[in-house]
Amino acid sequence: MASSTPASPPPPESPAVVDRGAPTSPGSDADDNDVVTEAAAFVHNEPLQDDIDIPKVQSDMDILHENVKKQIIKEGHGGKPPKLSTCFFHYKAWAKSTSHKFEDTWQEQRPTEIILGKEKKEMAGLAIGIASMKSGERALLHVGWELGYGKEGSFSFPNVPPMADLIYEVELIGFDEAKEGKARSDMTVEERIEAAERRKVEGNDYFKEENLEEAMQQYEMAIAYMGDDFMFQLFGKYRDMALAVKNPCHLNMAACLIKLKRYQEAIGHCTIVLSEDENNVKALFRRGKARAELGQTDAAKEDLEKARKHAPQDKAIIRELHLLDEHDKAIYQKQKEIYKGIFGPRPEPKPKSSNRLVLFWQWLVSLICNLLNFRRRKED
Repeated sequence: MASSTPASPPPPESPAVVDRGAPTSPGSDADDNDVVTEAAAFVHNEPLQDDIDIPKVQSDMDILHENVKKQIIKEGHGGKPPKLSTCFFHYKAWAKSTSHKFEDTWQEQRPTEIILGKEKKEMAGLAIGIASMKSGERALLHVGWELGYGKEGSFSFPNVPPMADLIYEVELIGFDEAKEGKARSDMTVEERIEAAERRKVEGNDYFKEENLEEAMQQYEMAIAYMGDDFMFQLFGKYRDMALAVKNPCHLNMAACLIKLKRYQEAIGHCTIVLSEDENNVKALFRRGKARAELGQTDAAKEDLEKARKHAPQDKAIIRELHLLDEHDKAIYQKQKEIYKGIFGPRPEPKPKSSNRLVLFWQWLVSLICNLLNFRRRKED
C-alpha cells in the first residue's frame, strides 16, 4: 500500500470525546477535526475473549507452498504486497504438536514488521503467507518446521521445540512499497516520525468516511514506526516530536475500538498513553468509558473523576459520571426489591385484648363460683 503525504496539516487533538456533529465541549478546541466517538455509555458486562487456544477455522485450505497452507478468517481489501515491501502485521504463534502459544503481538498492542525477501530464516513460512494476503486480511497459516525454527528449534526466546510445525494467526495491517526495502531501523528519526505522521493523517481521513477498520490499520502502522526500541533512544525535542504523533494514534485507536465495542483493547491503548502522560484527559475519559461499558464501575469512576479534575467543565465527562450514578441507583433499587422478596413483608403485630373484656370474664367466673357455693350450702 503506497501512500503520499497529504497537503493539509494534521488535525488538532481534542481533550475529550464528543458526538460527531455535536457542539464542542468546553474542554476541547473550537476547531477540532480529530477523531471523535459516541458520548453515551450503557453499562453492561461483557466476557473477555479467550485467545489462548488455536482458533477453529472452517474455510477452505489454500496451498501456498508444500510447507505453507492458509485458511482465511477475514477477507482483506486492495492488492497484495510485492517483494521488498515493508509489511506491518499482528500475529500469534503456536507450536502445533503442543498447542503452546509462544508469541502474541496483539497482547502487547504493538505490531511488528517484515520486509518480504529479507526476512529472517525462521520467518520464511510466515513471509510466504503474508505475501499472499491483502491489507486487513486475517488468516490462519500452517507452516512446516522446515520453514520455521528448523530441526534444532529455539531454546531461548521464543521457546520452540525441535522440528515443530507452526500455526500462525496473522492480520496484515498494511504495507509500504519500497524498492530498496528500507526498514524502520535504517530510517533517520525525522523519517520515522514523518512516516508515522503521514499514517496518522490518512487514518483520520478514513475515520471521517466511517471506515473504521482502515483507519485503525493506518494508526497501527504509525504506531509500528514508534516502537519501544526507537522511543528508548529519544530525548528532548525528538522524544516530544515522537510522542506528539504516537499518543494521538493510540487515542484514536481507542476511539475506533469503542465504536466497535472492543472495549478491552481500547483500555490497553489508553493505558499506554497514560504511562507517558498520567493526566491525559482524553486517555482518562476513553478508558473510563470503556471500563464502564465492561461493568468495571469503580475503575471507570476513578478515571472519570480524575479527568474531571483536569477538565471540570467538560460536558462529556460530566454526562458519563451522571450515567454511572444512575446505574448505581438502579442496581441499589434492584437489590432492594430482591431482598424484599426473599424476606417477605414484616408480620403485623397482634392486637392486645381489651382490659374490659378481661374484667368481664373474671367477674363471670367469680359469679359462677359463688352460685355453686351457695347451692352446695343450701343442700347441706
